[in-house]
Amino acid sequence: MLKGIRQQRHKRLRSKVAGTTVRPRLAIFRSNQHIYAQVIDDVTRKTLVAESDYAIKSGSKKEKALQVGEAIAKKALEAKIDKVVFDTGGVRYHGRVAAVAEGARKGGLNF
Repeated sequence: MLKGIRQQRHKRLRSKVAGTTVRPRLAIFRSNQHIYAQVIDDVTRKTLVAESDYAIKSGSKKEKALQVGEAIAKKALEAKIDKVVFDTGGVRYHGRVAAVAEGARKGGLNF
C-alpha cells in the first residue's frame, strides 16, 4: 500500500529522532482544523503530556497553535520535563507547527 508524502517524511524523520526518558519527544500533529501536541517517552512507549486546541475558542489557527505550545510547555514543566526533542510529524517547519514550537519555547521548554 502506498503511503502519502507526509507519512514518508515522518517515517524518515522518526528514523533519526527518538524520545528518551531524559529527553522525550514533542510530537505535533496538524489537521486541517486542529493541532495536537504530545510529549512522548519512546523507551517506555508512554505519552507523558498531551494538549490540543479544542478548549481554545477564539483566535486564528496560528494563534491557537501558539497557545497550545504554551500550554504543553506548562504541563511539561509541571511534570518536571524541561528538555525535549521536536518532531514535526512530517510537516514542514512553518506556520502552525512553528507557532507551537515558539509557544513551547516561550513557555520554558528547551529543544
